[in-house]
Amino acid sequence: MANPNQYYDLIRRPVVTEKSSAMQGRHNKFSFEVAPSTNKVEVRKAVETLFKVKVLKVNLVSMRGKTRRTFGRLGHTRPWKKAVVTLKQGAEAGRHDRDHLSEIT
Repeated sequence: MANPNQYYDLIRRPVVTEKSSAMQGRHNKFSFEVAPSTNKVEVRKAVETLFKVKVLKVNLVSMRGKTRRTFGRLGHTRPWKKAVVTLKQGAEAGRHDRDHLSEIT
């Protein structure tokens, strides 16, 4: 079994939005912000090791930085990478795993 400490740098934080919450309930999909250099294989191993669940599919999306204004000056948010992980039907990240997610952030 792989050392779980090596995966904490890959998965940065859970993405909690209205859309991601709906996907958790209906389709058993969970969203995470991951390191920009991460690939699907690394995300699959990290989620399976850290949360002890079976992953069916991993989708990666590169999110663009958005333009924002602060005190009348233009700025940008940083670009980031999102992983949408589909878990095996019946497997779910329970309350213990949600508490574990707070340790990542």
